[in-house]
Amino acid sequence: MSDVNHEIRDGVENSFILDSQLIDQILAAIEAEDALQLTHLLEPLHSADIADLLEQISGGQRRRLLRLWKGGMEGEILSELDEGLREEVIRDLAPEVLAEAVRDLESDDVVDLVEDLDGAQQGAILQVLEDADRVVVEQSLAYPEESAGRLMQREVVMAPAHWNVGEAIDYLRAQEDLPEQFYHLILVDPKMRPTGYVTLGKLLGSPREALLREIVEDSFRTISVNQDEEDVAYAFNQYHLISAPVVDADDRLVGVITIDDAMVVLDDEHEEDIMRLAGVGEGSLTDRVIGTVKRRFPWLFVNLVTAILASLVIAQFDEIIASFVALAVLMPIVASMGGNAGTQSLTVAVRAIATKDLTSANVWRVLRREVLVGLINGVIFAVVMGLVGIFWFGIPMLGVVIGIAMVLNLVIAGLAGVVIPVWLEKLGVDPALASGAFVTTVTDVVGFFAFLGLAAVMLL
Repeated sequence: MSDVNHEIRDGVENSFILDSQLIDQILAAIEAEDALQLTHLLEPLHSADIADLLEQISGGQRRRLLRLWKGGMEGEILSELDEGLREEVIRDLAPEVLAEAVRDLESDDVVDLVEDLDGAQQGAILQVLEDADRVVVEQSLAYPEESAGRLMQREVVMAPAHWNVGEAIDYLRAQEDLPEQFYHLILVDPKMRPTGYVTLGKLLGSPREALLREIVEDSFRTISVNQDEEDVAYAFNQYHLISAPVVDADDRLVGVITIDDAMVVLDDEHEEDIMRLAGVGEGSLTDRVIGTVKRRFPWLFVNLVTAILASLVIAQFDEIIASFVALAVLMPIVASMGGNAGTQSLTVAVRAIATKDLTSANVWRVLRREVLVGLINGVIFAVVMGLVGIFWFGIPMLGVVIGIAMVLNLVIAGLAGVVIPVWLEKLGVDPALASGAFVTTVTDVVGFFAFLGLAAVMLL
């Protein structure tokens, strides 16, 4: 039997990772229709690793794997899958397998699983849930998308604020269905309004007669059920929260958000910003060709329009370019340097806006810094390119022209990299989505116009 199976028998699961050799063995088991071997290979893997495997193999291999792998699919695997692929996998699962997979998930995981599915697939999952669980999930789905109501789990561990530690411990021990993971015991008043929380460590380390309200945490804060999930993630990161109770309009406790869910949102926001800065939206490696084309085409079209605009600027100076061929050689350098400098400032500004570090209180200070950085870098590279222009083409004035153009474009790049995302954010447009095209247009147009305009004045 293989070394992999030897590891499984010995229970060495901690060292068991998904690598190319293991993937080849899994594909071989699929090809051989060997369900027993496939189960041996998949059993020790973490849910996230199995989700990665399903994303890496082809659609045909995936369907055969799901058919051969009896009783192995878990809800956690579905939760880890990319959203687009998740729909496909759910379609391929037998109803009884799907029911078993989602039955043990917490309510927030079920909501995350079904909220992006179409109506038929949502209904298929909701139908397999027990009545009480289905009602909870449907209530969560009634909240706005990307809100705390969608993010929270409804399984809450709470106790009256007047209890002591002993009463709380006895209560917890008597419960048969506690959440798999929770970090705080939430204290509530008679109207079900949260008044504080106690960490499990403090609960277990305190005398039984100590009152719960005497050992509450200072970090306690509540989150509105309608609060945007991005703001929720920011609060967790900013205030180092582990969990936070969610309240309705009457400040009554309706759920709890834990740090793992908040960090997923934070990671998703970071990834989304990076993808949008590159103009690829929310694409992934599992997306189909047509869907990928539809997402990328609009921004490629915008880039084409801006390139035409820059070309129109160049066309205004065709005579000077014809007289000095060196201009055609050097002008892409000016635009490229400006574009890179603008992207640097833009990336810093967009990230600072997302983390709420760039505000109206410090925008002018940040703006001055970026302009000064652009000026200093511009002067340094102006000297370098001035010397290059002189020694390459033997025209001293050409070195002066490209030097001045370089300074102007890098200063404008620093300015545009901050002003444009701030301006878009004020207009309610996602800076990560639209800033890149505007900044590139500005640096290209300014770079070409400054270089060729100065050449027309100083070289003729």
